[in-house]
Amino acid sequence: MTPRDEARRAMAMTLGFDTVAAAIAMAIAVISRWLSTGGAPPDAVQAVAMATSTFALVGLASFYLLRVHRQVWRHAGWTDAIKIIQAVGLATLMFLPVMFLWNRLIGFPRSAILIADIIWLAIIFLGRMIALGRSTRRPFQIFFSRLQRDAPMTLLICKAIEAPAVLRALNQDQAGAKVRVLGLLEPDGAEFGRAIRGVPVMGGLDDLGKVLDLLAVRYGKTPLVAVSGSARERQYMTQILEEAANRKTEVMTLDAGGDGGSMLPVRPADLLKRRERILDNRPVADLIEGSRVLVTGGGGTIGSELARQCAAMNPDSLTLFDASEYNLYEADLALRGEFPNVRINSELGDVRDEIRVGRAIKEADPDVIIHAAALKHVPLMEHNVCEAILTNVGGAVKTARAAIENDVAKMVFVSTDKAVHPDNVMGATKRLAEIAMTRQARSSNLAVSMVRFGNVLGSSGSVVPLFERQISQGGPVTLTHPDVTRYFMTVEEASALVLQSTTHNGAPGTSSLYVLDMGEPIQIKALAEAMIRLKGLVPGRDIEIRTTGLRPGEKMHEMLTYNHEEVHSIDIEGIYKVASEHVIANDFDEQLDELLEHARQRRRDEAILALSRLVPEYKPKHLRD
Repeated sequence: MTPRDEARRAMAMTLGFDTVAAAIAMAIAVISRWLSTGGAPPDAVQAVAMATSTFALVGLASFYLLRVHRQVWRHAGWTDAIKIIQAVGLATLMFLPVMFLWNRLIGFPRSAILIADIIWLAIIFLGRMIALGRSTRRPFQIFFSRLQRDAPMTLLICKAIEAPAVLRALNQDQAGAKVRVLGLLEPDGAEFGRAIRGVPVMGGLDDLGKVLDLLAVRYGKTPLVAVSGSARERQYMTQILEEAANRKTEVMTLDAGGDGGSMLPVRPADLLKRRERILDNRPVADLIEGSRVLVTGGGGTIGSELARQCAAMNPDSLTLFDASEYNLYEADLALRGEFPNVRINSELGDVRDEIRVGRAIKEADPDVIIHAAALKHVPLMEHNVCEAILTNVGGAVKTARAAIENDVAKMVFVSTDKAVHPDNVMGATKRLAEIAMTRQARSSNLAVSMVRFGNVLGSSGSVVPLFERQISQGGPVTLTHPDVTRYFMTVEEASALVLQSTTHNGAPGTSSLYVLDMGEPIQIKALAEAMIRLKGLVPGRDIEIRTTGLRPGEKMHEMLTYNHEEVHSIDIEGIYKVASEHVIANDFDEQLDELLEHARQRRRDEAILALSRLVPEYKPKHLRD
């Protein structure tokens, strides 16, 4: 039997029960009144038959018109009780004129109508309370459950162990629950047939499509799908989005925190949801609290999040340094609003400007520098080679030299997975910057931490904003290649781990290279399809996916380490230390100066050759004629 057939059968049984209950109620009411007033009239059988059949028919019509038959007994609440009372009232109003036209109510006891209504309501509510008691163990829920008037109907997907907290939070709002939870699906299919805080467990993820179809028929529209807790992990979200998109319904996330919980649309970051890391923030807080911190690239996606997390740990001062006036303004405004008690300085300047960087560091006198400033767009950097070298290499070196001159204790360098076996200028410059930072640390008292990780989801210039814009325009969504994969991480998680790595390396004159646990690489096509489904659309049917070919400098797959590098776990979850012995040439500084001079003079081909000598793994495919 299909879900539609099951739903229609259930609605027919509901309507039949309520109609039969009306007939029984009227028969009892009329006979009881006759018995209490001296006996029945001569045409009693005809009168009872007429009264009961008429009352049953108008009851059927009333309950059908007000859609009472669509109610699911085990989900019944106060709004359903009100609807039933309204339907009974309407049936009574319809019954009186029909009976009057038949025999002007001669021989019909008028008080029987009120008695019939009371008996009818008693039978109806008793039936629903028995169903509620069997399925939820809360038979009085029909009278005492509170819902806000506009509470959306929702199918909740949540682990059984997490569901009580979510459902409890929903009922904490004094104005009533913000969401009407019709049922619950347990991702692994546990607890099927039972009820959690009055909400029936209707199956597992494999039943999602069937349950949505069933509820759509019973309630006249497909409910929202709310995902909470561990069910938001990627292994579940793909299937949830696919089933929801096929039925044109929206998927939301339900947060148990706050007053009454909150339901928000699923973000692309939710597609990466992994097991929550338990990080000890005390070492980071000990490092940042009361310290002076400077963040280069502080207006960018990563830099501004690093600054935000530092500000939350009450530093003595926080300095943002960025070349973009708008980005710096936005970051400054957000930080001052969220952390009014933190002393924030915003410095406009370019890391390529040695004098400006030096002065900013001297005035800020930081204990910790986080260097996040970089040019990161791969195809653009292929066409702007010299700018990439001057910013990514020159800017990093100038910042490190200024840190050494001003006796800064710690410096964090934000690197990238594209520095491993680089096929492009951007990756090669970041790899050279890693080598240069190691060189700077060895000849000073500066402790340098270098952190490699993959793409930050939603960062400026990344694929996520592009896909969102293309989907909002109706497509097509463009992919470079259907098999391309990338590592992704949310900016919040990446920034937290970058700060954690800072606490691990504390020896002056040393540099340490770390990689973040990025999880499994994600196929970009799968990400695009999931983002299309987030909008309730079907990939390939509603939104076209078009392949455009790899752009200059792009690779099919990225790596986080070289084959010769050894990776060791440390006492911080999600971070690995990389042991890499890189022999730095005796004339490294001279070669580096030569490279930067070629870049300053915009000698592109010479700069690429010099870059390939300093980074032997970088093999430029061609030079411009």
